[in-house]
Amino acid sequence: MPSQQKKVIFCMAGMLSFVCALGAVAALGTPLWIKATFFCKTGALLVNASGQELDKFMGEMQYGLFHGEGMRQCGLGARPFRFSFFPDLLKAIPVSIHVNVILFSTILIVLTLVGTAFFMYNAFGKPFETLHGPLGLYLLSFISGSCGCLVMILFASEVKIHRLSEKIANYKEGTYAYKTQSEKYTTSFWVVFICFFVHFLNGLLIRFAGFQFPFAKSKDTETTNVAADLMY
Repeated sequence: MPSQQKKVIFCMAGMLSFVCALGAVAALGTPLWIKATFFCKTGALLVNASGQELDKFMGEMQYGLFHGEGMRQCGLGARPFRFSFFPDLLKAIPVSIHVNVILFSTILIVLTLVGTAFFMYNAFGKPFETLHGPLGLYLLSFISGSCGCLVMILFASEVKIHRLSEKIANYKEGTYAYKTQSEKYTTSFWVVFICFFVHFLNGLLIRFAGFQFPFAKSKDTETTNVAADLMY
């Protein structure tokens, strides 16, 4: 492939990585990961509510990795509340999983920015064969994509398996008990998914630029090696 086309492909991959890095930074700091609704079952049982009356006992919340807000309802009107994970909810949430989600999100941002620099260096500079060359780009794309995948898996397990929304709703609520009704991943979570997809796409762009996948030797290379062995 002509060098000019390779430059265009690497520039495109670099721009995609840079946009992903900006999106991941925004996703990390915004409370738009989950939107959940929860039901005040204690209040509904006390008044034996049914039908449309149950709407007066439905609350909702949205939160991210650091803070969130919501509204509780137990038949006596709406009660808005705000919360932060650090230090308010440290005793209620699975701290190790939550910290790992933040850690891998940070690693994703850093590696995506490094990948952006490497793509631009390969487009306009004279890359080294291993670290700055195609092998380094493949490696960065793979590690970055793996971090994005881990972020989604860990956060989904925290929400679904450890019932994060329900723990937040019931935090410091001694009188009423809440049960989660629905949970929906929102903007920030899908931004991480797009980042994961873009890193996979970048790997395909590197291959499209004419570079073999790692550990995939071409026939010409094998023929050269055989000839070299015969010479000696």
